[in-house]
Amino acid sequence: MFGVAGLLLFMYLQAWMEEQHTESGEKLQQQIINQDFTLPPPGMPRGTAWSGSTPPGLGKREVAVSGSRRWWGEADPFGVVAASLVSQLSEQQEMSRSPLSHLRGVYLPPALHPLNKTLVKGGKWKGVDGAQEKRRSFLRDFCEKLNGRKKPRTHLVHLVSRIYVEDRHKVLYCEVPKAGCSNWKRVLMVLNGLAASAHNISHDDVHYGKHLRKLDSYDLKGIYTRLNTYTKAIFVRDPMERLVSAFRDKFEHPNSYYHPVFGRAIIKKYRHNANEEALKTGSGVKFKEFIQYLLDSRRPVGMDIHWEQVSKLCYPCLINYDFIGKFETLEEDANYFLRLVGAPAELKFPKFKDRHSSDERTSAEVVRQYLKELSKEERQLTYDFYYLDYLMFNYTSPVV
Repeated sequence: MFGVAGLLLFMYLQAWMEEQHTESGEKLQQQIINQDFTLPPPGMPRGTAWSGSTPPGLGKREVAVSGSRRWWGEADPFGVVAASLVSQLSEQQEMSRSPLSHLRGVYLPPALHPLNKTLVKGGKWKGVDGAQEKRRSFLRDFCEKLNGRKKPRTHLVHLVSRIYVEDRHKVLYCEVPKAGCSNWKRVLMVLNGLAASAHNISHDDVHYGKHLRKLDSYDLKGIYTRLNTYTKAIFVRDPMERLVSAFRDKFEHPNSYYHPVFGRAIIKKYRHNANEEALKTGSGVKFKEFIQYLLDSRRPVGMDIHWEQVSKLCYPCLINYDFIGKFETLEEDANYFLRLVGAPAELKFPKFKDRHSSDERTSAEVVRQYLKELSKEERQLTYDFYYLDYLMFNYTSPVV
């Protein structure tokens, strides 16, 4: 149909889009729609009985359309051409694809092994341990429903690009920004012998010092060995709280990167009659404008790890995390984890706020105030954007 040149272009664009994670989310959304999960979906008031999986206010077709709009990913110079070419694939080819078909390459270690609790003594941690086992079981059950019996494959190096390594205590930690990651990096530096105390490490040293190694810096054998033998941890947060926290941190305080790079582009596209100063500095982005950018399939700038979905940062259904901590119980979870891996008894997870310490912490009440700036449709689409994160980690969307 396209000739040799067209066919080569088609194959290249298709591979390029898969690599960039711009695979259409319509199939993924449809699989989610067809599941009968036990969680109420984002946007549903707490305590409401629910046995389906279509978010309230949206029909199945609307969910699929909004998901498809979103999961095509960032705007790119090949987007229009590629979309046109891919749309001409036969229906049979499309139906045969897995919802996770862009994740292919090499197989991952499949086993979820029990936590080694030999270093934990006494009954102090009984409650934390019980919560931990429930989280692990819940995530495993969810992923089995999502993926079926197939063994998903992925490009391994990309998959582990957000995972930090601490070899002394055999720890792998997947970084989720705005969920205690700065203090976790401090702890990893102490565990690794790079610092005597977590309290003496500056923010710049944590994020720009390059003291810690990531898992993708090892060869394939090193990656596999660590995935199979190290204790893998992930710490997550309520998606809306994490999103609002990221907005407050990056756009409500002076920032030499996010204002000129993201702020200017957001104001230029989403603010009518923006003044010259705002267009020049990128300062003063409003939360509504930020959400317009987030939900735009043709964003003027790409995604950022601070508001990227955890499902795309850490791949919880492809990597079997041994420990699932939550920001809501951060200190207790973190200190239990440190005991599990044999950390020095005197090492405790830091309590201090990394930056903007005088600001009120982003709580459920703070989130409600920000969400009031959005229309009902924008709120629903924002919940839908983080739908997988809500489901994977058993979070309930805030009531607005």
